[in-house]
Amino acid sequence: MDPNFDDEAPEPDGWMWVRGVDYVAGWRSAVDAATELKGAMDEAGIDTTQVMSTASTTTDGSGVLRLSLPVQAALALASAAREEALRWRKAGAEDSRSC
Repeated sequence: MDPNFDDEAPEPDGWMWVRGVDYVAGWRSAVDAATELKGAMDEAGIDTTQVMSTASTTTDGSGVLRLSLPVQAALALASAAREEALRWRKAGAEDSRSC
């Protein structure tokens, strides 16, 4: 038995595969999302050298991306998201004034 195996109450949904569910497609979408996110972070000037991601799927085959990133990268990502949200809100306000 694997010495790293954690046998404390494994969750069935975490390891059972259901016949007919396309897990590969979900995994691929998670891999694609990881690539997109890393590219966007790079474009925003965020250091991604220590960012790690794990592509996975849920029991229904939906893709899931799990991230592990340094605090500074997380704060920079939050800041970039807020700046973009603010830009969208301002653009929406300007559009409503022109009507």
